[in-house]
Amino acid sequence: MCKKLKIFSMKRYLLVVLSLALLSCSQDDQPVSSLEPIEESFYEWKMITSWPKNLPALGTSPEYFAEIVETMSNGRMKIRVYGANELVGGLEVFDAVSQGVAEIGHSGAYYWQGKIPGTPFFSSIPFGMTSYEQDAWLRYGGGNELWRELYEPFNLIPVRGGNSGVQMFGWFNKEINSLEDLQGLTMRIPSLGGEVFRRAGGVPVTMQVSEVFTALQTGALDATEFVSPYNDLAAGYHTAAEYYYYPGWHEPGSTLETIFNKEKFESLPKDLQEILMAGTEIMNQLLLDELMAKNNEALRVLVEEHGVQLRKLPNDVLAELHRISEDVVSEMSSVDEQTAKVYESWKNFRDNVINYNRIAEEAFIEARNLPLN
Repeated sequence: MCKKLKIFSMKRYLLVVLSLALLSCSQDDQPVSSLEPIEESFYEWKMITSWPKNLPALGTSPEYFAEIVETMSNGRMKIRVYGANELVGGLEVFDAVSQGVAEIGHSGAYYWQGKIPGTPFFSSIPFGMTSYEQDAWLRYGGGNELWRELYEPFNLIPVRGGNSGVQMFGWFNKEINSLEDLQGLTMRIPSLGGEVFRRAGGVPVTMQVSEVFTALQTGALDATEFVSPYNDLAAGYHTAAEYYYYPGWHEPGSTLETIFNKEKFESLPKDLQEILMAGTEIMNQLLLDELMAKNNEALRVLVEEHGVQLRKLPNDVLAELHRISEDVVSEMSSVDEQTAKVYESWKNFRDNVINYNRIAEEAFIEARNLPLN
């Protein structure tokens, strides 16, 4: 018998055996699984952000999130991303998603401190935790659970959606050599960093990103913080201010948030819920990695090609800002029971991770920076 005939005979034999098995099941009155296709639903959602459209990293990561969700869902979930002021203002994201104007938002939790006093802990605290320390607290230290408790009354589900890493302190139109140079200085600096700046003698202003450049250029602002060299170069701040100060004591590891309308999210099939959550995790790491990779070259361009004056804040200024920060954060922790609960969790984790990193990250970086003989 030829090879092709043998294969044909074997296939025919298996078909007969399968047919007999199915017939037997039918005769025993056992149910036969239906092979009818399940009808799939398709969704078109809106995502609003606090960032200018296509701003590097902050603005482009939500676009990538939308793309990967569409791919993973095989086209069942399409998300249209809106930058600040395209659908709502950059500081209106929280309310708009809560009310269902859009199903998803991308922003920073500290913008909503006026509504929920404890939100800065889920973004960044002056002299607080770095990006990987903050992520570890959220994921394994109970932070995520506390975050959801705070947002639940507002019909929102918050998850991490990126991290800036240690930021720059910002752009100034004059040198800062002492605390005296901060007196009366008008600076765009939000949240707790702004309150510390106020107590140090400055005048903090909260302003959405899209308005900052013009304010700095026209003199309405004396200084501004934003993110780090990659974003700052794209925003063009180097054309409106001469001095660029570090370190970003006010935002040592700012978590960005992705917020979902809770009612809309929970109405989705479970697989799409999981795809959306997986997409936020990818965006979280993507944004941090992109900034780490791009900041180096952007800083070189700012200094070498645009003549930006890179300056480190004097140690005595940093020490005083640190002292004030401890007071501000401690006072905030006593605003209400909910905030006190978050603060206790955050502080316990920070204190422990600081102790560990003294013999880990800090010790290694110190060793790496030793001069070679």
